[in-house]
Amino acid sequence: MKQLLIKDNQYKSKSYFSEIKDVVDCIADKTLAELEKEGVFVFPSSVRESEDLTNDQMILQSYNDMYVSGNVMGFLGVENQRLVIESRFSRGERDYFFQYLLEKILEFPNFINLETSANQDERLFSLLLFLFPRYLRNAMRKGLFKTYICKKYNDGNVRESIDVARHIKNNTPFIGNIAYSKREYSYDNYLIELVRHTIEYIKGKNCGRMLLDTIKDEVNQIIQATPEYRAKDRRKIIDNNIKNVVRHAYYHEYRLLQQLCILILRNEQHQYGTGTRNVYGILFDGAWLWEEYVNTLIGDAFYHPKNKTGDGTQHLFAGNHGTIYPDFIGKDRENRIIADAKYKPLNNISGKDYLQVLAYMFRFDAKQGFYLYPEAKGADSQHFRLNRGVTYEGKIYPREDIKVTKCGLNIPQEADNYKDFIIYMQQEEQSFKEKIFQ
Repeated sequence: MKQLLIKDNQYKSKSYFSEIKDVVDCIADKTLAELEKEGVFVFPSSVRESEDLTNDQMILQSYNDMYVSGNVMGFLGVENQRLVIESRFSRGERDYFFQYLLEKILEFPNFINLETSANQDERLFSLLLFLFPRYLRNAMRKGLFKTYICKKYNDGNVRESIDVARHIKNNTPFIGNIAYSKREYSYDNYLIELVRHTIEYIKGKNCGRMLLDTIKDEVNQIIQATPEYRAKDRRKIIDNNIKNVVRHAYYHEYRLLQQLCILILRNEQHQYGTGTRNVYGILFDGAWLWEEYVNTLIGDAFYHPKNKTGDGTQHLFAGNHGTIYPDFIGKDRENRIIADAKYKPLNNISGKDYLQVLAYMFRFDAKQGFYLYPEAKGADSQHFRLNRGVTYEGKIYPREDIKVTKCGLNIPQEADNYKDFIIYMQQEEQSFKEKIFQ
């Protein structure tokens, strides 16, 4: 097994990737949209949910004799070669910060511990399993998936078209039955059968039953809807779903669930991907993870508009002109605060970042703004006072009433194990919140 670790948003020489050439050949200069079609699982689902990801973003992009990694973290593989992309805000052999973000945002059950996985393959597979309850729950909010299927019968109650070849094969000599096929609208279809096979597969894994206990009602509905489930049909069901991808926009959540189930079940044969080149993996948008994590820390005191879902839409101008979605808007009307979550180092916050948060502050009559970012080096917060005056008049001086602060959450770098990392992070989180609400 050949495995290479890199960080997100990092430049590396192309020669650095020589040991995983097959992986690089499959992903280099390909967009996320292209990789999703080949079987790579992107969470959240590319541009549909994340404001920071775009369909044309790349995991590895050529730049002269270098490759630059994108804003995603996760695992990718082809056959016996693996590429692991970790957070640039973690150091050392284990990326505890990435794991911590996943557990906080995706709400993994408290009996889950990715650190116990013996290798990266097991960690990858564990992530797929832990995503299953969330995706099943989201899909079934639309109700059970129902579609037309072709049912085969062999009895005396002939309905619809007779299957001549099957009739000759099964009813010679003739004993009164007729082989025929009928098109029926059913819950027990190729997709629900795929979900049922995934449920049964997860049951046999460590912590599988405890994982499924978090979605008991959904699991029971799937089991009741699949009376024709047969364990021996798994291979046929997988192939059928690969050929029949859910495309209807209303069942978007079921399409994502379908893709996840295929990845989980094909793990049994070490074939995660659905594309011809068999690239597999799971990727997470770092900026999305960071913003949602910050929301778990300060969400009680802030509104959190969301662009992709249209939740909390704001406008710059009367008449609903100039749609905006600030990351965080303070709930205190008398002391309004605007906060912007940035998954980037301190020195990279500049230029348009300043203009954006100041525009939001002006729109919401806020005197204080924050950039909330992960800090790997332990740097102190930086405070900026807005200037008053014009250089042509020679009267430039800072205002005392309007302030913008770059406030970093220090990411522990010296933890010996994941338990210690959690303790250190909880201490840093408390200090982080005190900086904001002091």
